[in-house]
Amino acid sequence: MSVKPASTTVSIHELIAGRWSPRAYSSQPVSAAHLHAVLEAARWAPSAYNAQPWRFIVFDRAQDETAFKRAFATLVPFNQGWNAPAPVLIAVTAHTLTSKGEPSHTALYDAGAAAMSLVLQAHALGLAAHQMSGFDANAFRNAFEIPADVEIPAIISLGHYGDADKLDPVLREREKAPRTRHPIGEVVYAGAWKKGFSSAE
Repeated sequence: MSVKPASTTVSIHELIAGRWSPRAYSSQPVSAAHLHAVLEAARWAPSAYNAQPWRFIVFDRAQDETAFKRAFATLVPFNQGWNAPAPVLIAVTAHTLTSKGEPSHTALYDAGAAAMSLVLQAHALGLAAHQMSGFDANAFRNAFEIPADVEIPAIISLGHYGDADKLDPVLREREKAPRTRHPIGEVVYAGAWKKGFSSAE
């Protein structure tokens, strides 16, 4: 199931409306060209002062299965279950100090922008990508000797779409369910905190 467009209230670009977070992967490897393309998209994300605080660690099962397994082991059991066929994991990390050694208040925001660029490019290429917070960050930090001033906000699994019918029943139902979001009036305010926003008719 590779197509699951958002039911938007107004028309938005297909690249955004069509991107979603599947859990059914095939074990087909991701080509080097496609992997390079999603990382190049992330490289060109915007960041405060053009600091580019993000660093991505790629675990490609086809290239280094040992490293892949070490990263996979840090996922929570639930995420290990449906990611078993996934061919690539990408750890999203961010330097939390500026070049002056001061705390960066935008590092995680910037890394999130880069991650979004990555998953949008993945969607444009017909790949599936799922961003996860369900992993043991301390275990990952220890396994890969991540410096103390670097945060690890997410791990992204990347691959080709698989057969949703092979998921367990609960996940199969989630995979096929319509996508939902809070109404725009709940997440957008007009000029003041919690002042209702209404779009022009």
